[in-house]
Amino acid sequence: MEILKNGTRGSFKGPEAWFTGQVRVEPVFPKQPKTVAQGALVTFEPGARTAWHTHPAGQTIIIQTGLGWVQKENGPIIEVGPGDVVYFEPDEKHWHGASANCAMSHIAVQEEVNGEVVTWMEQVSEEQYNAK
Repeated sequence: MEILKNGTRGSFKGPEAWFTGQVRVEPVFPKQPKTVAQGALVTFEPGARTAWHTHPAGQTIIIQTGLGWVQKENGPIIEVGPGDVVYFEPDEKHWHGASANCAMSHIAVQEEVNGEVVTWMEQVSEEQYNAK
């Protein structure tokens, strides 16, 4: 058994190559030697969001607080709130983040495939984001 005590994992500012706006990433659980899943709590300030990206094994996000927006490529922007669970299919191009006027936090869970967890792509433009 391993217990990861609160306050021992730290947090970091979301890299500008992966996010637009103010984003904080707090690792929740790392991949273990015999597992492939890892998770993080990600907090987006109003208007902040990920860049377009894919995950080789898909991704599940569990909305914790606030109001967020999610979108898969060529789909509508969908509003999500606390308790909502969103699953993105493997290799499905998508983005997620806060709504324009409200912050949002979610737990993100993704699995590694051949050493890869995510493929980052271009930023979500203001026009794409404001299409809501």
